[in-house]
Amino acid sequence: MTHGSRPARTWFITGGSPGGFGMAFAEAALEVGDRTVLTARRTEPLREWAQAHGDRVLVLPLDVTDPEQVRAAVSAAQARFDGIDVLVNNAGRGWYGSVEGMDESSVRQMFELNFFAVLSVTRAVLPGMRARGAGWVVNMSSAAGLRGVTGFGYYSAAKHAIEGLTDVLREEVAGLGIRVLAVEPGAFRTQAYAGFATEPIRETIPDYQPMLERVRAAMVEQHGGQPGDPVRGARAVVQAMDRDAPPHRLVLGGAAFDAVTATLDQALADIRASEALSRGADFPTDPQPAR
Repeated sequence: MTHGSRPARTWFITGGSPGGFGMAFAEAALEVGDRTVLTARRTEPLREWAQAHGDRVLVLPLDVTDPEQVRAAVSAAQARFDGIDVLVNNAGRGWYGSVEGMDESSVRQMFELNFFAVLSVTRAVLPGMRARGAGWVVNMSSAAGLRGVTGFGYYSAAKHAIEGLTDVLREEVAGLGIRVLAVEPGAFRTQAYAGFATEPIRETIPDYQPMLERVRAAMVEQHGGQPGDPVRGARAVVQAMDRDAPPHRLVLGGAAFDAVTATLDQALADIRASEALSRGADFPTDPQPAR
């Protein structure tokens, strides 16, 4: 089956829990006639869904922080569908805490899941794409990757790291037939906020507790009423990929678009306001001759 004049593609999607972006991507891929490998730490909730789609779907267990599981899942996907055409690095989650006071283990856990696991999966999939001279890598960043969020300093830092990595990867693989897209969702109606009501705040410095209580209250209040629709968001990504000139990044959600563009406008204005200082740090371009 094809979408327009394009042959059917095989998608490999991480973070496939029901009700999230991973499932939405899988559905969007199936809608356009593609095949889907959907991975998750727990596959039992996906069994009934997979059975409904027959041989176009493969569900695999995958903890993206386990390199052995990553290699096994990628190998199984390639064996089943003769390759992976689209990788969606979707697995991830946010912890909150102050920059000064978040405990060290949580900081490292944050980067293991949101940054290093993305590297692990990407590096496992790229050899096959290079061999075929084609492919897509879609990295699910966040609006927080372009605009830091108070109380989510390390999550914002990990997503900023994804943004930088994605920009460089795009340049490095462009001549190999591989395209790379960063996706920056705002607040979407997934299960991402579900645990905030009961999860304890792991904060080591009491001075930051009131700020973090406000952050948690805002997340709990918003849960279930986030403006973003994961189904529409996933479809927007598919549409962007199929453009003649695909974008390098795609912000999802109206509020996120407004916040990101305002932040980048402010950053540009701030940089330009110090242009003389910036340029003055260079050696003079026309030094006076010595007398």
